[in-house]
Amino acid sequence: MPIQSKQFNNAQLIPHFVELLNQGHTVTFKLRGFSMRPFLEDGRDCAILSKHTTVHRGDAVLAEISPGRYVLHRIVNIDGDKVTLRGDGNLNTEQCSLADIRGIATAFYRKGRSTPDYTSGRKWRIYSAIWTRLLPIRRYLLFIYRKVKK
Repeated sequence: MPIQSKQFNNAQLIPHFVELLNQGHTVTFKLRGFSMRPFLEDGRDCAILSKHTTVHRGDAVLAEISPGRYVLHRIVNIDGDKVTLRGDGNLNTEQCSLADIRGIATAFYRKGRSTPDYTSGRKWRIYSAIWTRLLPIRRYLLFIYRKVKK
């Protein structure tokens, strides 16, 4: 029997993920959108999320930045209760409060692999450290990446 897939928009599906996270479950789902390029691709890669206890600068988190609008972006700054987020493929930032963070990415299945890249692993930490330091030239790197990707 062939496997059927259905797509739902984020506003319908993510609240169910949040409910599962709040119950202590982990959630794995296929990523939608281009905001985490170049490391994570729309429709190709999957994220594994869990409920967060604490978050730090550099963590990839699921946050509700306005009612019903969720993003999976990296924390670039925490100032008291105010959290600044930026997708790896974005130049602009978004804000939320610590209470708006719904989950934290613990791993990603990338490029069709059957073993995940853990966010606590050496490879992910090195990629993240390099990419976040390239912010001044990220605009040009993303432009080249998009042209090569086509």
